[in-house]
Amino acid sequence: MNEIREPAAAGLFYPDKSDQLRKELDLLLSVSRPSFIPEKIAGIISPHAGYIYSGKTAAYAFNVLKDKNFKTVIIISPSHREYFAGISIYDGDAFETPLGVVPINKELRKSIAENSKFVFTGKKGHIEEHAIEVQIPFLQYVLKDFSIVPIVMGDQDEKYVDDLAEQIAKNFNDDIVIVASSDLSHYHTKETADKLDSVVERNISDFDYEQLLENLNNKICEACGGGPIVSMMKAAYLNNKTKSHILHRSDSSDTSGDTRQVVGYLSAVIYGE
Repeated sequence: MNEIREPAAAGLFYPDKSDQLRKELDLLLSVSRPSFIPEKIAGIISPHAGYIYSGKTAAYAFNVLKDKNFKTVIIISPSHREYFAGISIYDGDAFETPLGVVPINKELRKSIAENSKFVFTGKKGHIEEHAIEVQIPFLQYVLKDFSIVPIVMGDQDEKYVDDLAEQIAKNFNDDIVIVASSDLSHYHTKETADKLDSVVERNISDFDYEQLLENLNNKICEACGGGPIVSMMKAAYLNNKTKSHILHRSDSSDTSGDTRQVVGYLSAVIYGE
């Protein structure tokens, strides 16, 4: 492997020492046991803040993947650091975390990008982006021998959301699972955040990704990774996996105690009969 994307968020969003990271993941996963784990999983929704804030909520989602036999994980995230038109799949060989190196599925990357007007391979959006990286240690802990396809949405306009969903759907099979990386509302009071985030929760629970996208566009709710969520849900729908289950919802005040300006988090699983 010649080109490995090195950690940018280790030591900031999660521990940068492997032993400390394993201990934290072990604790988070041990206290976040979902009551429902479906068999035919298409994808999960997971937050991407620092583990101290959103790790417990994320762990509910990764626990549904534990010991499953997925060979490739498509991770879709928003772009926090830079705006660009279209959708970028990292063009290197692998991602690295303190737990080791995870290879990129180059064949799947090519298949998703080659028939799309908007998906391209490159480094745009990837070098400093944390929203993909923070998902990978959880995946390394719960899965074995897997590859990834790391995707950053530089623009979450409907045409990009739809195109990505269609390209993923064409290449989807039971060896693949999708992770949509997203937090919810940002910097409202806890009361306001709860109202906004409950809209996202309801739309996901109803498996109504079209209504979710409309509500996001009309500012009725907030999710920085709304596009990734909708793309994942639509790709699942196109593969006849049309069930959803909310696993956990929280906000940053659960850790900080500050209810004046909170960030919301949600985890969910998308699956089929």
